[in-house]
Amino acid sequence: MTYRPIYVIPFFLSLIIACEQEVTDKNTNSLQYSRTPSHLQQPVYRLAVHPLYNPKKLSEAYQPLINHINHLMPEIKLELEASRNYQTYEKKFRKSEPAFLLPNPWQTLQAMKNRYHVIAMAGNADDFKGIFIVRKDSGIKQPADLKGRVVSYPSHTALAAAIMPQYFLHNNGIDIKQDIENRYVGSQESSIMNVYLKKSAAGATWPPPWRLFKKDFPEEAAQLELIWQTPPLLNNSVMVRDDVPLSIQTKVAKILTELGNTAETRVILDNMETVRFHAADDASYDRVRDYIKRFEKDVRPVESK
Repeated sequence: MTYRPIYVIPFFLSLIIACEQEVTDKNTNSLQYSRTPSHLQQPVYRLAVHPLYNPKKLSEAYQPLINHINHLMPEIKLELEASRNYQTYEKKFRKSEPAFLLPNPWQTLQAMKNRYHVIAMAGNADDFKGIFIVRKDSGIKQPADLKGRVVSYPSHTALAAAIMPQYFLHNNGIDIKQDIENRYVGSQESSIMNVYLKKSAAGATWPPPWRLFKKDFPEEAAQLELIWQTPPLLNNSVMVRDDVPLSIQTKVAKILTELGNTAETRVILDNMETVRFHAADDASYDRVRDYIKRFEKDVRPVESK
């Protein structure tokens, strides 16, 4: 069942607050214990999902998955952790804090350096692509029409929603350092809303947030359109820290890859705008490493704006 949030303040203000509000991050160790006798202790693990949506919407999308895993694995307790922006999220895995991660493919490569390895891929590879959203009344028809104008992105390290779109513009004759103003606005929704509010001429995002925006805000989405898209690459990963027991890793991976086999779990996937989870490992992301090398050679360092 999909729950639609109820807003009690004006739509635009609520979205800006949702995108910019500070979320209390859990900075404790990701493996925690309850105050029960030692023989009854239940380990608590956290799944940190990168900022696909604002924290409230992320919880609505992913909490059913957390509940499902907890139901099937009573020996542990899994908690969902949101982050207010990409940089906060990246600090967490660089400190090896959460036990489980759902990062984008570039973040996947970085997390491999910090005690994590891949156990699954979230979604089909062909759904991981950058897309450009413009207003229908913008008059923009080709990339050259963006010269001298603002393009919005969630973050400079967002692979599908910044890196891939900027490579697309580069390959279509745009010098992203000189020809346009790149504005990093914190979230996928903000990137889209900047277009709607005419703060940017085009907004980069990727298919799941755009589908969710159209579902939640059909009147606003009706004034926007998808104008270009990049070739696909490889979808987000699910990763686990190396000190999580192998039996737990294996069971979580099995639950993920079996989602969609029943009507009940199909709803969980639909809620996350994810077709299914696929088996994957570290080697699956070698193609992303090659792509990043080309991008950094031709366009900019990933961690530089």
